[in-house]
Amino acid sequence: MPALAVIGGGVIGLAVARRAAQDGWTVRVHRSTERGASWVAGGMLAPHSEGWPGEERLLQIGLASLQLWNSGFLDGLPTEVVTARGSLVVAVDRADATDLKTVADWLSAQGHPVTPTTSARDVEPLLAQGIRHGFVADTELAVDNRLVVDALAAHCDRLGVRWAPAVADLAEVDDADAVVIANGIDAPALWPGLAVRPVKGEVLRLRWRRGCMPVPQRVIRARVHGRQVYLVPRHDGVVVGATQYEHGRDTAPTVGGVRDLLDDACAVLPALGEYEFAECAAGLRPMTPDNLPIVGRLDERTLVATGHGRSGFLLAPWTAEAVAQELEALSEMEVMR
Repeated sequence: MPALAVIGGGVIGLAVARRAAQDGWTVRVHRSTERGASWVAGGMLAPHSEGWPGEERLLQIGLASLQLWNSGFLDGLPTEVVTARGSLVVAVDRADATDLKTVADWLSAQGHPVTPTTSARDVEPLLAQGIRHGFVADTELAVDNRLVVDALAAHCDRLGVRWAPAVADLAEVDDADAVVIANGIDAPALWPGLAVRPVKGEVLRLRWRRGCMPVPQRVIRARVHGRQVYLVPRHDGVVVGATQYEHGRDTAPTVGGVRDLLDDACAVLPALGEYEFAECAAGLRPMTPDNLPIVGRLDERTLVATGHGRSGFLLAPWTAEAVAQELEALSEMEVMR
């Protein structure tokens, strides 16, 4: 069997490794002991509510990947990884409502309409008084990012995937027939010239306490005076995110970032003020200039899967499929030689 080395143990690397193992490759994953972007992600599978005019291609691949989540990617994973079904996107003020209408109109023009509402509190009664405008994206999902990563790793174990330390040079994996670079912001260190940069994002975890209002059943995304905030249900509370800064590799949460997230979250869902403040963390999204992932072949044996930005979990199935097709083509080329 051909041997594949996957460099990176986040959701992208694990999704690629699992699919390759299912296709008959002998797979070895090189992963760091440090927790990366996958550990602090919100876990939203939200191509509609993440959409914005000008990002038509990202919408297309996001919708294709969401379909893959629903048609096989969840196989082998525990059912509890899914924490919400459907998204409610709301606006706090008039300018925010105008932005939402821009997105809704654009989605409709692309042939993917969402359901507008001027009675958002009928959809989610816990919303603050005065929040009326928004839209519902019924097909979107949310997953527990940490459960997904652990479950993918466990599935890889069952498929015989081996584990190895991270590498600093591709020469360290020259024994493999093919290599996939899937280590996020560190990819340019292995292949100079990849246009990937780190973008910092802070995320909070709020834990439900006895006597508090219940956890919402769907993802709530909001525009709050021009800022975006998302509230993602978990079985024990809510994940709140996410700020966005160009601060290099700094992963220290800031007072200002945490304050803005808490203020905006409570402006949307006041009941969260009674929850327990359980965790604050910051991760580094691998972003590209056009916000599209970099997935494909770099040379005869080297592939890349990075640059997924804010859509790593959403695009994991699509990426695994795209890499699988490249690996199949590579195998066919080897047979013909």
